Amino acid sequence: QVQLVDSGGGLVQPGGSLRLACAASGRMFRVNAMGWYRQASGKQRELVATITSGGSTNYADSVKGRFTISRDNAKNTVYLQMNSLKPEDTAVYYCNAQAKVTFWSDWADYWGQGTQVTVSS
Repeated sequence: QVQLVDSGGGLVQPGGSLRLACAASGRMFRVNAMGWYRQASGKQRELVATITSGGSTNYADSVKGRFTISRDNAKNTVYLQMNSLKPEDTAVYYCNAQAKVTFWSDWADYWGQGTQVTVSS
């Protein structure tokens, strides 16, 4: 099966930066879109950014111009560069990947364990 391991969270002051990383490993035939979602305390999980295997990106309006998503297809790794962080960016960030484990299998969603990002002075 596919395993996602995300990392890079931490505590940062408002206006600061963090870079998250997520590596996919295990039995995979192909990885399609990868992305980041976040869930703040007491709120539903929401989309932050996604990137296709071809490099097309999509961002939530709240992070446009501040966050940049990128990926290394050879390493099946996706990154999220977060700049100009705000207290409202505080959440657990989850990595997501759409993958097939064999040529004949269906596409399935896989999730990382989550990494905490706290923006506070």
